Amino acid sequence: MAPPASYIVNEILEEIFLRLPTPAALVRASTASPRFRRIITGRSFLRRFRALHPPPLVGFALDKHGFHHAQEPHPSAPLARALADRADFTYSFVPKPNDDWLSGLSPWCHRDVRDGRVLLECSYLWDIEPVFTHLAVCDPWSRRSTLLFPIPEEMTVQQERLIEFEPMLAPIGEDEDENEDETSFKVICTARYETKLVTFVYSSVAVEWCIAASPSWNSLGTDEPPRKGFSHFNYLRGCFYWSSLWKDKLLVLDTRTMEFSTANILTGYHVQLINQPGQSVCMSTIVDGTKGALEMFTLVGHCKPTSFYIYHTSQQNNGGPSKEWQLKNVIALPPRCLYYTVGATEGFLFLRGVREARWDDNRHGVFPVDNDVDFFSLDVKTSELKKVCSCRATIFDRPNRAHPLFGFPPSLSKPSL
Repeated sequence: MAPPASYIVNEILEEIFLRLPTPAALVRASTASPRFRRIITGRSFLRRFRALHPPPLVGFALDKHGFHHAQEPHPSAPLARALADRADFTYSFVPKPNDDWLSGLSPWCHRDVRDGRVLLECSYLWDIEPVFTHLAVCDPWSRRSTLLFPIPEEMTVQQERLIEFEPMLAPIGEDEDENEDETSFKVICTARYETKLVTFVYSSVAVEWCIAASPSWNSLGTDEPPRKGFSHFNYLRGCFYWSSLWKDKLLVLDTRTMEFSTANILTGYHVQLINQPGQSVCMSTIVDGTKGALEMFTLVGHCKPTSFYIYHTSQQNNGGPSKEWQLKNVIALPPRCLYYTVGATEGFLFLRGVREARWDDNRHGVFPVDNDVDFFSLDVKTSELKKVCSCRATIFDRPNRAHPLFGFPPSLSKPSL
């Protein structure tokens, strides 16, 4: 009997490797033979494996506070240390913009992290009003970077003052072609003006900026644009969501069509939630629910004594034109902390906790003190809360944004730039 064809054996091996429980087990298998390694490091296999086994959380990139890797007893701590030692999160390899006023530029700071890439920003130290800043995209593990050229002035709305400018990394398309260059990327920037919201997109393939959308605030159903909030967004299944702009609706950007829309969130249980006495609704975050439904985690604080809860709601279609939000679960957070949400992705909600909050009778409120800042992950499906890492910070120098980083062992990762 003739032996099975080589490609059949490879297909069987792929199916076996796909069933390995962790990336660490896959790494060990890849060292067993050159044939195993060729299969495991193949792009098509890694894509299938990553779809079944999301990369583990390895830490957070904090605004102006560097990278803080996962610490024991978090299960990703060993891998996180190895990745942190291999990477350069000082960004010494990223050149500053070619400018005559280099001495007046701030250091590079994080603006977004996605798919193994980091979006960096620097601006002039004396800039007080919002401006179009200098941007770069880099891979801190391979130490490769791309400096983006500025948005052309003729594309901007010169008749109006810029109120807010926020850049973010576009996700890699879920239907990405097998032969497409995996090092290509896009950067999406929102520029908020008094009468409109302009969206610029930079493509590393075309090496140019373009205006992708420019809706007026009236076309989005509001006469008053939001005062702030574009720095807090979530990405989910091809769309960016902003939940902190208004109390009654979400702003949604579909990255496939580059069209904006709004969705009503002040329905169902959310009406009851915001009207409960003795509590403060801090922030809502969109998360990925079961069967593709939108779900929301809302952080709520109570005073005397200080306590925080996560209200987990799900959007249900009751057959009518509107979708009602229904309560699924209430999660009590550990005491003696002031909590803030810092985003959600890969099936987790991320929280920042400031320890040792104290009640000030003279000022009639709870105020944080200088101490450690803890970062937590909350599993959306199981509601399991895990501490990821900590950093030292003062009241006046506390990280407001934290970008979660996910990664595979170096042998399973390729440079993203």
